[in-house]
Amino acid sequence: MSMRIAAFVAATTTVVALAAPLAAHAAPIHQQADAQALSLAEQAIALRSVAGPGNQTPQVAALFKSALVAGGFSAQDITITPVDDTAYLIARWHGTDPTLKPLVISGHMDVVEARPADWQRDPFTPVVEGGYLYGRGATDMKLDDTLAIAALVELKRQGYRPRRDIILEFSGDEETTMKTGALIADRIPDAELVLNVDGANGVLDERTGKPAYFTWEGAEKTYADYQMVVTNPGGHSSEPRAVNAIDELAAALLRIRHYQFKPELNALTRGYFISAARWERPATAAAMRAFAADPTDRKAIAALSADPSLVGKIGTTCVVTMISGGHALNALPQRATANINCRIFPGHTRAAIMAELQKVAADPAIAFTDVTAGSVATDASPLRPDFTAAVDKAMHAAYPGVPAFAAMTSGASDSMWFRNHHVPSYGASPIFIKASDDFMHGLNERTPVAAIPPAIDMLLSLVTDLSH
Repeated sequence: MSMRIAAFVAATTTVVALAAPLAAHAAPIHQQADAQALSLAEQAIALRSVAGPGNQTPQVAALFKSALVAGGFSAQDITITPVDDTAYLIARWHGTDPTLKPLVISGHMDVVEARPADWQRDPFTPVVEGGYLYGRGATDMKLDDTLAIAALVELKRQGYRPRRDIILEFSGDEETTMKTGALIADRIPDAELVLNVDGANGVLDERTGKPAYFTWEGAEKTYADYQMVVTNPGGHSSEPRAVNAIDELAAALLRIRHYQFKPELNALTRGYFISAARWERPATAAAMRAFAADPTDRKAIAALSADPSLVGKIGTTCVVTMISGGHALNALPQRATANINCRIFPGHTRAAIMAELQKVAADPAIAFTDVTAGSVATDASPLRPDFTAAVDKAMHAAYPGVPAFAAMTSGASDSMWFRNHHVPSYGASPIFIKASDDFMHGLNERTPVAAIPPAIDMLLSLVTDLSH
């Protein structure tokens, strides 16, 4: 056992003891894979894979390719394709039956921007402290990437031979334009199934730290951006006028802020509310059950709308994300703009939601434009028995007795590009965290190190079952 692996085992065993029952094992049973996942994640976090000048996503791709080649993949079966300032990676493990469609494991290498001055620790200097891995990408989603790599390398180490090809692909701009995700899906339009390991799908109980439940994502909301623009002749600031472009825009934004789109249910969200309610506080659980029974229940709607983790599951949401206005400190504004970001409940078009926003804004002087880039509306993936059975088996291997059920994600992922090709895609990250530890896209992102060993167990089970 190398010093690196020995140190990891000792550290992980200590964390498991402190945060019992997170892991299913008293000590890791795939020590090389566990250690590789953490070490590779630390190296990847140190690379600033953020869109724009100095984007190091291509370096992350090179790092991952080196790890795969060292783990037994042929260099000829791994391609890194530059696109603008980023890149994407596709690696193929050839199966024994070339007539079968491939299993795709999907992730992304880029991360959301993080300003070091705002963080308690430098976001691009990985730190393991207090049982957590800190750094941008610790949860979304460099650790998930390296878990997938380590699991495949472990399977090769064990001598596993898949029947169908396994394709591991990482996009390079999922957090921005999502251009590379579309290119990847175009290159693999005939996949049998996509396992998207983006994000954390396991939920830990806030009080006990025990695994509560696991959700796999069979559908997602449609991403949309709308630009609002108000123009005005302007003038001297010493001569205020009744109509001011910034005031006009602000009034419309407040009307949108207080508007709620019609609450809705579909089969996935109804099942989620019923299944997940048992782990929530009594008041929240009651609201979830009431909404599942009647999506017009006003009391339930109010309670769920007040919870940031649940409001996105009950309908379309729109929020202002950027504003700009004025051209001089001593002049009346000639132009004011805002970006409204919406996550649209399945079944609605972007055009219909923009028309609804225009009606809510109630100001014909405000011009609305759909400026969405890199998004398509898709239907939910089917509830395939082979996939659900594989998830249940993987959960039993890693977390015996912990239930798994379907859900709909409020965000957007590369799954939409595969669904657009009518390829079933399912979000199933094996990481378990508390809701209070979920800092994806926010400050001080972190993930418990003790989540690594059972995550490897889950992936080993899922990949073997889905690639046979």
